[in-house]
Amino acid sequence: MLNELGHVALILALAVAIVQSLAPIVGARRGDARLMAMATPTAVTTFALVALAFVALTTAYVRSDFSLVNVFENSHSQKPLIYKISGVWGNHEGSMLLWALILTVFGMLAATLGRGMPASLRATVVAVQGWIATAFLLFILATSNPFERLLPAPFEGRDLNPLLQDIGLAIHPPLLYLGYVGFSIVFAFAVAALIEGRLDAAWARWVRPWALLSWIFLTLGIAMGSYWAYYELGWGGWWYWDPVENASFMPWLAGTALLHSAAVMEKRDALKVWTVLLALITFSLSLLGTFLVRSGVLTSVHAFASDPTRGLFILMILVLFIGGSFTLFALRAGTLRAGGAFAPISREGALVVNNVILTTACATVLVGTLYPLALETLTGEKISVGPPYFNMTFIPLITPLLILVPVGPLLAWKRGDLAAAAERLVFAGVAAVLAAALAAWLAGGETALTAAFGVGLAGWLIVGGLAELALRTGRGTAGARLRRLLHLPRATWGSAFAHVGVGVTVLGIVSLSSFETEVIRDMVPGDQARIAGYTLTFERAERRQGPNYNDATAIFAVSAAGRRVATLEPARRVYPARQMPTTEAAIKTFGASQLYVTLGEVTDGRVTVRLFYKPLVLFIWIGALLAAFGGLLSLVDRRLRIGLPAPARRKMGPAVRAEAGAT
Repeated sequence: MLNELGHVALILALAVAIVQSLAPIVGARRGDARLMAMATPTAVTTFALVALAFVALTTAYVRSDFSLVNVFENSHSQKPLIYKISGVWGNHEGSMLLWALILTVFGMLAATLGRGMPASLRATVVAVQGWIATAFLLFILATSNPFERLLPAPFEGRDLNPLLQDIGLAIHPPLLYLGYVGFSIVFAFAVAALIEGRLDAAWARWVRPWALLSWIFLTLGIAMGSYWAYYELGWGGWWYWDPVENASFMPWLAGTALLHSAAVMEKRDALKVWTVLLALITFSLSLLGTFLVRSGVLTSVHAFASDPTRGLFILMILVLFIGGSFTLFALRAGTLRAGGAFAPISREGALVVNNVILTTACATVLVGTLYPLALETLTGEKISVGPPYFNMTFIPLITPLLILVPVGPLLAWKRGDLAAAAERLVFAGVAAVLAAALAAWLAGGETALTAAFGVGLAGWLIVGGLAELALRTGRGTAGARLRRLLHLPRATWGSAFAHVGVGVTVLGIVSLSSFETEVIRDMVPGDQARIAGYTLTFERAERRQGPNYNDATAIFAVSAAGRRVATLEPARRVYPARQMPTTEAAIKTFGASQLYVTLGEVTDGRVTVRLFYKPLVLFIWIGALLAAFGGLLSLVDRRLRIGLPAPARRKMGPAVRAEAGAT
């Protein structure tokens, strides 16, 4: 019964979403307050119905209700509860339902939290969100129904892909979708601004919190996915420029540019065209990522769909929203004022450079991702574009931007002094030189130059970010400066944390690429292997039985300076339901560095083992967490609250005030 209720709820959600997509915008065009007022109840109702459908599907997974095709193909009665729940979005149909749920959450929030906005703008934003919801609910019901029945119901399911039976994949997709789909609200604001002809600093104030929130989630989602690939896939890497990785990285690059551009628009009423264009591009790239992962054009552990009908449907959504929004932009571009003027050497100028580099870097990733697909479609020839291309194009582009990151915040608005900013960063420059010299001495050989430059750049970013805070405290006694430091705006702290986080991530990447060591050995019980000052002794191999798998586990004693410091138990695991093997890495953390051990073949007590020592590898993800925390600090800054402050609202005329406060 609950399954049928979930299916009916989806159908009703589509009907209400259609009303949401039409009534408010018609009301906005006609000035009809009653139609505009339908924005909130329809957005809330659409969310409630999709949430009911999601709860129904989740309940079916928890109960192991194999009468649903979706549950039968992606679950198993012996699977742990956490993986039964995460299995809801570990497949195409369920993941698209999660996509729709998050989409309607943002639509509901925009409708209920946007009471300080002009009524017509809010109605148009909610209606645009309704367009997107309508398209995806129609897609789910037409091609990806998660409530499709299987009668008679099988006794047991086929189980979830073993690679997805991990806590990382329980967290990673929801975070990633919150970022992906969150940019739909920014897109809706951009389209609404183009329709309304309203693009000003107040619009940027309303948009920026949504962009920040989405960027935070996307940052965390990418970081979680990277760490999952690192420890779960057993290959020891954290990024491979896989097309699916790129599908989430491209909106992140565009979203980062959008955040900086919106800040300029809010403070200086400049870069209006840049801001609205980046808002359109960011969500367009999110839609493109959805198409790549859900259309079947890619083969990946992330890519669930293989039905060409689904791919064609998503492609139509892509054409409709991307083509439609850019056509609207082209029609309205001539009416958009450029905004405030500024000198090339200024904070605005630095942020323009930031936007140009980030969008160019994003374009190189886009070309490297789509070129093999386009070539195969046109000629039938299959090629692979991997890390060499991206390392040769992306890194040279992004490096100058990283060098400029500490400089930009120290430039004045409108007209800055580059020499003065450089003078304030002397200490950061000295720290960078010392860090580079130390790295070159430690690395030696062929990697010395790369290590020196990379570590020096990381030092420049970290110390430069901290210098931004220190310089804003002015002069005086240490106590006075500390008090001023603690009372700095949260957005200032957020910017510094984000820039320091980038530096910490760069330090982790460079340390891993320059100082990582690896040992591959065939071992029998009693054999020892040495790596980076640690001795690993192979004690024994065991066969173990899990709830829905069996594995071969090797047990290693780890000692340093003659003292046992850890036990590592890497395994080769097999899931009988799918007959799929997985490699379970054993990891021991020492500070920010890790010992990483994986198994190859296990035969008659003999094992093939791969040992890594990964210095400062955790800095890669610690930096991402710092950057996301910086975004959170900026988000909670009182100056970034959506809408107008009360004094400004009191100064508005009665008619304008009524429009801004209408519900």
